[in-house]
Amino acid sequence: MRTAYIGTAAFAAAVLEVLADSPHRPLLVITRPPRPRGRGRQLAPTPVAETAQRLGIEVRTPARLGDDAPALAQVQPEVVCVCAYGALVREPLLSDYEMLNVHPSLLPRWRGAAPIERAIIAGDRETGVSIMRLVAELDAGPICAQEAEPSGPADTFGTLADRLAASAARLLIAALDGPRVYSPQPDSGISYAEKIAPADRILDPARSALELERVVRALHPHIGARLANGLGVVQARVTPVPVPAGELVLRDGQLLFGTREGALELVRVKPPGGREMDTASYVRGHAI
Repeated sequence: MRTAYIGTAAFAAAVLEVLADSPHRPLLVITRPPRPRGRGRQLAPTPVAETAQRLGIEVRTPARLGDDAPALAQVQPEVVCVCAYGALVREPLLSDYEMLNVHPSLLPRWRGAAPIERAIIAGDRETGVSIMRLVAELDAGPICAQEAEPSGPADTFGTLADRLAASAARLLIAALDGPRVYSPQPDSGISYAEKIAPADRILDPARSALELERVVRALHPHIGARLANGLGVVQARVTPVPVPAGELVLRDGQLLFGTREGALELVRVKPPGGREMDTASYVRGHAI
């Protein structure tokens, strides 16, 4: 089948990698323009652009998706696949093409920008992947394929996203193989996964240790959680040891952060501007 692919994030790049090795290899990839990355804030291509270039697929990086409508029309795709693009797809593209969207949640739960992170933060024991047809309303289109995936207490964004990307690629290829039968999403059970904001990264001691441990896992390794003093928290676990909320103390070799309910043991941390390290290494060089 003649396809084109629209995506940006690392999740979308992982799906593209598998799709390109199928009979539905995209003829064109459209992604977001390069953005500043890293300490030097140098312009860098998106993960999807890097993957497409390595695979030898033509890449376009318009400031606005509609600007590349002529290039899309030129390859005459039968289906346009969309995955983690990071911007709304609007008319007339929605009417001009059958657009299959890959979304890492069991829609209608967790529509929106950060479904994997929000599922972990909420403590969901199950999430999954949905393949739907794009419509004007955010992630509200009819579904043609869906598959559940368990989410365990040791899962981070990284581990869960890897499994979901593999499932998503397989489901997308099966949907492209056809036939595609679409079913409307139910009206109940709708929730929204808001984009992760800077405030979401801060471990608030007014919340419980269990909630904060989920935040740490949900934001690792791509965004990162941190304390208000700037100390990044890479890995943590809940402990019943009593510590006043908001205090960071060293007790019996454990670095503990007090919360509203229980304490968070900081297992691996990342000082501002420094490298990731275990707690013992951090304590040796810093006064607590």
